[in-house]
Amino acid sequence: MTKGLDSATIRATCVSVFREELQPASILERPDPRMRELEGLDAPDLAPLWAADSANPITSTQFKLNGLVFHYDANAGQKTGAFLDQCANYAAAQKWASLLVPGGRALDVCTYQGGFALHLARVSKSVTGIDASRSSLEVAEQNMEANRAQLSGPVDWVEGDAFQILRDWSDAGEKFDTIVLDPPAFAKTKRAVEGALRGYKELNLRALKMLRPGGLLLTCSCSHHVSWVDLEGAVASAAADAHRRVRLLERRGAALDHPVVLNLPETEYLKCMVLEVE
Repeated sequence: MTKGLDSATIRATCVSVFREELQPASILERPDPRMRELEGLDAPDLAPLWAADSANPITSTQFKLNGLVFHYDANAGQKTGAFLDQCANYAAAQKWASLLVPGGRALDVCTYQGGFALHLARVSKSVTGIDASRSSLEVAEQNMEANRAQLSGPVDWVEGDAFQILRDWSDAGEKFDTIVLDPPAFAKTKRAVEGALRGYKELNLRALKMLRPGGLLLTCSCSHHVSWVDLEGAVASAAADAHRRVRLLERRGAALDHPVVLNLPETEYLKCMVLEVE
């Protein structure tokens, strides 16, 4: 994604090492098109850098995460679709739901391809996943079918704007035992932090209004410009407005393969709070 690495020699070296060490079926490059544009680089090429079968290159597969199967298409969607930085948090959501509200009703807001939803479905009687992207929910449905034998209850998907849906459902008196909020980055610049905090507060306020007493709220931010203090302040303000007492069970971040480097503050981008709501 930078001019210094946009080199045929570097690509050839990477391909050589990956082929030797990993014996892959295909090797593809997935740089962010927007970042390449900012760097003054051409749009990325979707063709594989190398394929064992050049006539019919394999560009999609399945992989396991915490024992669940996920579909992956290298030329579609974001990253792997399962967001590997949330791997440990998926497991934590399942663990806390099992401890606090086993067999409860769960809601996964901004589910994307079902990461949190499918983990919760192992310990919940029913799960609903919300996302604005129909194509993402179609993959989520495929992932659900691939893991059906492990799920303890039905999973349904709702396409639409999370803010509007949560507003409508909270006003209608919908109730859940577990809610996960994992929205996309609201603040991609420092200038956007104020608006982002309003968004985080609104989502958390609506979630808190829908949680039954003793319920579990797992709320995330992947905006590195939003600090822990900012996020906790937004959730605390939402709790005050909702007249709910909220107990912090855990502060969590990205999985260990996404380390925080102290002199690179942007590496502490993912923040996850596990909360018990009274």
